[in-house]
Amino acid sequence: MSRKPIGTSRVPQSRLGRLARLGWAAGELAVGGAVQGLRRIGQSDPSAARFSTATAQRLAERLAHLRGAAMKLGQLISLESEGLLPPELAVALESLRSQAAAMPSEQLHRALGRAYGGGWQQRFESFVEDPIAAASIGQVHRARTNDGRDLALKIQYPGVAKSIASDVDNVAALLRIAQLLPLGLDVNSIAREAKRQLTQEADYVAEARFLEQYARLVADDPDVLLPRVHWDYTTARVMAMDYMEGAPLDAVAQDAPQRVRDAVGAVLQRLLFRELFEFGVMQTDPNFGNYLYQPATRRLVLLDFGATQRFSAEYSERFRRITRAIVDDDREAIHQGAIALGYIAADARPDAVNAALDVLRLVCEPLYARGTYDYGASDLPRRARELGIDLAFRRGLLRVPPAHAMFLHRKLVGVYLVLARLRARVPTSRVVRPFLEPDARVAD
Repeated sequence: MSRKPIGTSRVPQSRLGRLARLGWAAGELAVGGAVQGLRRIGQSDPSAARFSTATAQRLAERLAHLRGAAMKLGQLISLESEGLLPPELAVALESLRSQAAAMPSEQLHRALGRAYGGGWQQRFESFVEDPIAAASIGQVHRARTNDGRDLALKIQYPGVAKSIASDVDNVAALLRIAQLLPLGLDVNSIAREAKRQLTQEADYVAEARFLEQYARLVADDPDVLLPRVHWDYTTARVMAMDYMEGAPLDAVAQDAPQRVRDAVGAVLQRLLFRELFEFGVMQTDPNFGNYLYQPATRRLVLLDFGATQRFSAEYSERFRRITRAIVDDDREAIHQGAIALGYIAADARPDAVNAALDVLRLVCEPLYARGTYDYGASDLPRRARELGIDLAFRRGLLRVPPAHAMFLHRKLVGVYLVLARLRARVPTSRVVRPFLEPDARVAD
């Protein structure tokens, strides 16, 4: 669960109501797209650029208001197409990663009534009406049970689960018709993968089980702490867990000394490599709001496990091989690894191969950089964006990554962005080395 709410707005529940709001967005995009087309063929009226930006912003606002799968798909596309979207749309969709409104009290109370039955208030000694966090799928409230347990209740927005398929299809069609997505982006595959993952995220019982599994996996890590699940208050649409104390990572980024920020960054990176190369289970949404830091114990608290993905031993092994090749700067081994993972076609032209290898080597710079990598001072995102635009649009050489890796990419990009915001300095090549040995493999 992520950020502090930016206000309240009613969540549209009916399929017709949600479709109507997307229809309004489609009309706005049609007009905005026509203006954008005029600009591309030589119009220089500055009002056209402003109108295009405003249109993109309205689209983001529509998706944010809908929440659920519509908002989540916008977030995913903004990450999957990093640096390849029209600038106006890229900025607008990026805002979906940080903005979320809470549902009004009457809608919240009805959701709790459906989960716990009439008189649900009697189950609690206290219930805090103001949410402590809100995101695309649900919002979080603090409550105390009659027997004294201090809980965080993750409450799903009404209608989210049943609208996943239609939301994803409608948003994908909207963006495809508007021709605002990168050429070669496999929207259908992304939509299928998004439906699969979002259906899982909307099942809070499944999330609770993942949380317990993950807690067992990191039980040997003294730097990490997870809340306990309270099953007597957990349903498919409400998840109950310990309320966890700690400082938000925003506060750590702003106020903590360098050594603390470095330590938090190293823990996040080590967890990423353990997930991919050891656990075969990954929490794929490293949002800033999904972590807390406890200064007294120096432990990182992990909060959200809705977006959890499993990897086969074979898939993890392929990533281990290409990662080792990148660390060793072995270009031919990187080439073979990229083919195995679907990043490069086996029959790709030599110039396309070289373009893809150049991009891979650039975006993996922290892996082979010697010594400590300064994430806060790095301009890697800018360089990667410029190279991607050049190779994809000006030269037509870059292949869009496979859709099945979409959530893994969200994790990889997200961890980098978290470390950059922390201004962490981490010896990444040294952190990853122990996971690249031949016996460091995920068990079947």
